[in-house]
Amino acid sequence: MPHTPEITDSHCHLDFPDFAEELPDVVGRAVAAGVTRMVTICTRLRNEPQVRTIAETHAPVFYAAGTHPMSAAEEPMIRVEDLVALARHPKFVGIGESGLDYHYTADTKDVQQQSLRLHIEAARKTALPLIIHARAADQDMARILTEEHRAGAFACVMHCFSSGAALAETALDLGFYLSMSGIAAFPKSQDLRDIFAAAPLERILVETDAPYLAPPPHRGRRNEPAYTAHTARKGAEIFGIDYADFATRTQENFNRLFVKAATWNAQV
Repeated sequence: MPHTPEITDSHCHLDFPDFAEELPDVVGRAVAAGVTRMVTICTRLRNEPQVRTIAETHAPVFYAAGTHPMSAAEEPMIRVEDLVALARHPKFVGIGESGLDYHYTADTKDVQQQSLRLHIEAARKTALPLIIHARAADQDMARILTEEHRAGAFACVMHCFSSGAALAETALDLGFYLSMSGIAAFPKSQDLRDIFAAAPLERILVETDAPYLAPPPHRGRRNEPAYTAHTARKGAEIFGIDYADFATRTQENFNRLFVKAATWNAQV
């Protein structure tokens, strides 16, 4: 029986109602597709207990928590000490997602920027990677990440990267990672594929952002972690290498950035 290369869905939302009725099956399908680890993201801290329970219940699942930028004005302002306390959980592996989103919520940009800087401070204090959401805010995002990195280094992944080449260059210059979602497999995403192709392979992760952004051949339907394999196959094509090699390289990248998840097996 041929070996299925192992990959990691570095960003999904398993607590969303889309998965409520069949979560064990969703996790099982992911593992069968070679997706042996999933990081589920809590976007509002009041939902953290539910997300934590998912990670505790399913061995392949880890979690992160923060306040999504589109919710920053609706939620209590994040407190660094709260994130530091949450990070003591053995399966809590990242800070966020945080970031800037001016597509729908530009009117709250000042609150978003304040929230982002607090998440960055928590990433520094915990030594966990910051998980960034960026949409329609490339200049401010590049400026804040650069300013904050000069003030004190931190690790970071630009989740579901679909911004411009200039922000990609800034992120890579700072030592950050770019995460490839199903968007990279969309037929009209050649400009984005070119950005990834120009990036160092050792800075690439893969993800679904499930239940959103399902890659072909599932586009337009609910996404799920098993479909990371479709995006990873497109990633292998972008970099001109075989799928098994791309899977191995992105696993190494994930382990380098998400050290806490990488060492989990040694703890259980």
